[in-house]
Amino acid sequence: MSDQPLRVVVVGAGNMGRKWIAIAEESPAFDLVGVVDIFTDGARAAADGVGRTDVPVAASLEEILEQVETDAVANVTIPAAHFDVTRAALARGLHVVSEKPAAATLAESLALAAASEVHDRLFVVSQSRRHNSQLHELKKQISAFGRVGIATTEFFKAPHFGGFRDEMEHPLLVDMAIHPFDSARFVLDADPVAVYCEEYNPAWSWYRGDAAATAIFEMTGGVRYIYTGSWASPGVETSWNGSWRVSGEGGSAIWNGDDRPQSEPAVAGESEALRYGGVSESLHSFVGAVHTGSSCSGAVHENILSLAMVEAAVISAQRGQRVRIDDVLEDARADAIAATVERGDEAVRAALDAWGNAGTHLRSRAARSAALDPAGA
Repeated sequence: MSDQPLRVVVVGAGNMGRKWIAIAEESPAFDLVGVVDIFTDGARAAADGVGRTDVPVAASLEEILEQVETDAVANVTIPAAHFDVTRAALARGLHVVSEKPAAATLAESLALAAASEVHDRLFVVSQSRRHNSQLHELKKQISAFGRVGIATTEFFKAPHFGGFRDEMEHPLLVDMAIHPFDSARFVLDADPVAVYCEEYNPAWSWYRGDAAATAIFEMTGGVRYIYTGSWASPGVETSWNGSWRVSGEGGSAIWNGDDRPQSEPAVAGESEALRYGGVSESLHSFVGAVHTGSSCSGAVHENILSLAMVEAAVISAQRGQRVRIDDVLEDARADAIAATVERGDEAVRAALDAWGNAGTHLRSRAARSAALDPAGA
């Protein structure tokens, strides 16, 4: 990694934004040069809270970029604002690291992936739960068992959030399931092929939308990944990471989401501990990739395959039938192209056209990312 810190503007000064600001200020890898929030008092308070009374604040990215020079933008806005902020940053020649999801819709996410190609800038999504030393240990253990056939995650919690989650149409799948879906891709070194999903709501649920779901994914290599979860299941709750079991040809491993995974037969040794873990690991991996011109975990083309699992699961539940991931991606690409035509964004439209099949293009780019950064892919 370069000795030169990466200049960064953080956009979004809510709870998560303040966490990112604290990481950026504490680490010598970053130089915090600006904070943006539509509520400028909140931006000022966030900067002052880490002792940076000198850092400029503004209500928009465009306004802050008139005041400071930066190398990158950290997008920690609400999902509905992700597209506009990331699109504007890429167009200004800036690298972007964003809170998940890449954008509010799969079509917008595809357009941003194409924009990252057009402007030749790195766009990374912080899928922070992938950066868990125990999850990495689970992956190491199952690698000793040869071919893997089945992986399962059970997730049972009963949080009373209040607010927008209680009113969402698909609270569990859209707001939470991206974490285990992405972790399953990482652990299995596999991508989704198709899914059959059922969504439902317990009679006592306090959510307007369906707060429970079961999804069966076919993954590349013939592996099946089964997810069963509920956000309305009080008592004997799982961890926030869920409860995992992975079954291979030569053994099985289990992980309760909180403690070191166990395997039978036992696998000697532990995987190397992550230096930072969580969001901090995401941000520091991003810095390293910018400085070296390589890739890192969460690069947008690879990350979209996890987001597609969510979208496909929702569509399957709505249709009551098995859904192919590539079909979902192609439909989203068509929507993305139509939107670029409306915006007059000819360069991004041309890039999306040149992809051919969206799934094939994304997997090819993801494979290249893995080759550049095999440890983090």
